[in-house]
Amino acid sequence: MQFAQFDVAAFLNANWQKRPLLIRNPWKEWANPLEPDELAGLACEEGVESRLITHNGGTLALERGPFAEERFDTLSKEPWTLLVQAVDHYVPDVAALIEPFRFVPDWRIDDVMVSYANDGGGVGPHFDQYDVFLIQGLGCRRWRVGPVCDAQTPLVPHDDLRLIEDFEATDDFVLEPGDILYVPPGFAHDGVALGDDCMTYSVGFRAPSRAELAEAWTAHQVDAMAEDDRYADPDLSRQPHPGEITAEALDRLHGMVLASLADRDAFARWFGHYNSLSKYSETDWRPEEQMETEEVSVMLAEGHALHRNPAHRFAFIAAGEGVLLFVDGVCRECRGETAELARDLCAGGEWSGATPGEDALVLLTALINQGSLGFEEEDL
Repeated sequence: MQFAQFDVAAFLNANWQKRPLLIRNPWKEWANPLEPDELAGLACEEGVESRLITHNGGTLALERGPFAEERFDTLSKEPWTLLVQAVDHYVPDVAALIEPFRFVPDWRIDDVMVSYANDGGGVGPHFDQYDVFLIQGLGCRRWRVGPVCDAQTPLVPHDDLRLIEDFEATDDFVLEPGDILYVPPGFAHDGVALGDDCMTYSVGFRAPSRAELAEAWTAHQVDAMAEDDRYADPDLSRQPHPGEITAEALDRLHGMVLASLADRDAFARWFGHYNSLSKYSETDWRPEEQMETEEVSVMLAEGHALHRNPAHRFAFIAAGEGVLLFVDGVCRECRGETAELARDLCAGGEWSGATPGEDALVLLTALINQGSLGFEEEDL
């Protein structure tokens, strides 16, 4: 799916991570990509992250899936909302919703969460730590947007939900099918279904915290450190007071820590690995029997296209004359034709073409056996 009209440059300049924006149906032709019954079916499957939020006299309660099919038959007329995470991993038409938003780098894109609500359903006033585009799929939803929140914002006491205690809206919008509301990180917002059969698609983005990066990168470096790499002071001289930790000692200690974390090339390789790890690994495309390069070559020569596993992340980092390709946490060094292939694979969509050279064919075969690429089932 594509936009008929949308000024990306103006949006990035005026709104991205700055202020919310209501985008009235910008699609060439909007068509809801998923039926409510299909969403409920996903919520019943093992390995699919799903939640059900019900209202009971103004009190919100959270249940986690997977759900038994009969659970949906027992819901009362009180407002309720079903939320299913990473639906793009299971439904290609939902995954297609991401394409128009790829003016944001792929490594920042998280997944597409889909919610279904009856009249009055919603998750309550809250704020997120990431950017989100809220696409109205079916029915109508009223969105109220408030000020920027932070860790000091008072929250309602609740075991499962982070709801804002004193929510005051500054903007009020009603979204109809095809409309989009962009909400930057930290902005309070509250969506309520107006009528039944209300479906919303949330295209969310990743934003690693400084603490998360520091903890993971430090742990990675620590794992590789030698036990005998220790503090040393061969030029030690007697100091005036034996109880003092001197500035010279602190400089040396501080330098040991900083030097162990300062290798930018090592950080690049680590982050490519870290960021490309699959959040949900249940979508397993690995073939029952490992494929050989000859088999892959024949399939490509016959015109069969390769498709990316939507649960696997593809990214590359420029490295000299080649690139480092990261797919599902695995790094591969690529040069020449293989580097061009790596860039093509990271561009998204299906891949097909003339049979590649030996090195490129080896790369494709490895990615197929890893479960990151695959031919259509009917082609096998």
